[in-house]
Amino acid sequence: MSLMITDECINCDVCEPECPNEAIYQGESIYEIDPNKCTECVGHYDAPQCVEVCPVDCIPLGIEETHEQLMSRYLQLTGQDTPA
Repeated sequence: MSLMITDECINCDVCEPECPNEAIYQGESIYEIDPNKCTECVGHYDAPQCVEVCPVDCIPLGIEETHEQLMSRYLQLTGQDTPA
């Protein structure tokens, strides 16, 4: 499972532009994360940028996928072949 935004979200708009995969979008009442696009910034940054900038800590860590799963998704999203 990718990262998710909890109900504590205050719609401050800082997370959406930080996402390199454009996985964050405005949902019905709060921002949401598309699990098919979220790589937790693997391949781009050392840490999830949405978590780094969130002023209310509404994107908890701990439900993370393996590094291999995230890297595989990153490679798929960027059109690169998976490593041998």
